[in-house]
Amino acid sequence: MSSLLAQVASDVNVAQNVGFGIIAAGMILGAIRVVSSNNVVHAALWLVVVLAGVAAQYILAAAEFVAVSQVLVYVGAVMVLFLFGIMLTRAQIGAERNLNNRNWGIGIPIAAALLGLLAWAILDVYGDDKVPDRGGSLPTQAIADGILSDYLVPFLALSFILLAAAIGAIVLARKD
Repeated sequence: MSSLLAQVASDVNVAQNVGFGIIAAGMILGAIRVVSSNNVVHAALWLVVVLAGVAAQYILAAAEFVAVSQVLVYVGAVMVLFLFGIMLTRAQIGAERNLNNRNWGIGIPIAAALLGLLAWAILDVYGDDKVPDRGGSLPTQAIADGILSDYLVPFLALSFILLAAAIGAIVLARKD
């Protein structure tokens, strides 16, 4: 019986590792497209892919509340602000040729060296350490109830104020 449980646990770990690899590959592709895109709007949308991948990684780590917070705060709010900023600055929408610095080739080996240094530092400090099992964790509903039960009305009021400010900024900036 214990060997069956060990086999099931091993299969779950394999599935998590495969899921992690697929999500990480999508995040890497999205990150490359963010910095290589000639269209600012497309770069912002590729950043949405990367940030959604981070939320998916949180789900794999059984941190659902952090994943939902990631989607709401970064994918929702921050990306809307980026797109508002792009629209309000009257930036050219479409492909632009002069977005890259002429010295971009120097950045690639420097980034590779920093990645190697960071990987070496992490492996040197943590090595073969394993994350301890937390046992029972606080459910997502308890966290959400604790935050939003007492502060729901101020939270909703603040969201309406921010929406009104965003609409006002668009009206003031676009006097077409």
